[in-house]
Amino acid sequence: MRAVTVQHGRLAVADLPAPRPGAGQLLVQVERCGICGSDLHARKHADDLADVLELCGYPRYMRSDQSVVMGHEIYGVVADHGPWSTRRFAVGTPVVTVPLVRRGRTVDGIGLSADAPGGYAEQVVVQEALTIPVPGGLAPDLAALTEPMAVGWHAVASAEITRKDVAIVMGCGPVGLAVIAVLRARGVETIVASDFSAGRRALAARVGAHVVVDPAVASPWEAAAGHGEMATMPDSYNAGIDLIESLEKLPIPWWTAWRGLDRVGVTDAKRPVVFECVGVPGMIDGILASAPLHTRVVVVGVCMGADAIRPSLAINKELDLRFVVGYTPLEFRDTLHALADGKLDAAALVTGRVGLAGVDGAFTALADPEAHAKVLIDPSIAGVDLIAV
Repeated sequence: MRAVTVQHGRLAVADLPAPRPGAGQLLVQVERCGICGSDLHARKHADDLADVLELCGYPRYMRSDQSVVMGHEIYGVVADHGPWSTRRFAVGTPVVTVPLVRRGRTVDGIGLSADAPGGYAEQVVVQEALTIPVPGGLAPDLAALTEPMAVGWHAVASAEITRKDVAIVMGCGPVGLAVIAVLRARGVETIVASDFSAGRRALAARVGAHVVVDPAVASPWEAAAGHGEMATMPDSYNAGIDLIESLEKLPIPWWTAWRGLDRVGVTDAKRPVVFECVGVPGMIDGILASAPLHTRVVVVGVCMGADAIRPSLAINKELDLRFVVGYTPLEFRDTLHALADGKLDAAALVTGRVGLAGVDGAFTALADPEAHAKVLIDPSIAGVDLIAV
């Protein structure tokens, strides 16, 4: 089969042996595979990522000196069954898959390990248990967005955000756009999106942001203000004193009344929920410095190097800092069906398609935030041209 390999940062089209599915696996004919931001990072920073993941107990992440077929945002049709598979998917069934494969008890990330070739190819081996049939009528381009949209789905679920909370999304690349689309689908009433790129701000508005901000000329914090949040520590102290003075007018002890207010949520702090989707050094600390008191910060963007934060900022403001990655199989399945049901609007994310021979050029194009958001590989396309959608 034809595939695109990466080694020492160089992308090349190669003829490789056709893959064969193992026990409990399927062979999928690839019809679409998204180019993910993590693929762009892995091309240049594979060794740094591998060192980090080795500390997490996974020593098989791709290394720069290995020849690897990347690609984990996969849509295709079932082409064959491995031994001991259930065969519940007939040949020709359109499917998407959680990009993991297992041999014995060893699990590898598809497209992110030399031991699990990915979807930058005509065929790919996937795990049957993690494969989900695509509901009828869902277009291939949208089905291929299941994996990246599931990342946004998981980030929003982990944030425990309510409809009345203010959401601030920092960075409107594919991950930020996925977060915005999921926030809108969940009915969050105030979504502020911030990005230096005019093109990305336009896409953010199309997928659901209520307010878009260019941080070079305006503050996303000011755009999100006015919902009862406390900006400074003295604001918090004064609120506590004011409350006691008010409660002391009641015929019961102020502490008894305060406990009652606690039980019904009156004293819950008003705070925005911030999604950090940029992943560059200094971004987290900048948020800690600028955020109102009690802000919840959900870190979705992957900073590739070491970073520094001032914990005293988070401590004195009582900020809630959370880190998220990936999704659960259930979130993946629910994302697919939300796309199919039209509850999750993500069509604007796809800005281009390219064949295998054009992947190198697509990586270059994706470096320009004004040019593209999500480019999908279609192995049936001949030539090197990137086709705008």
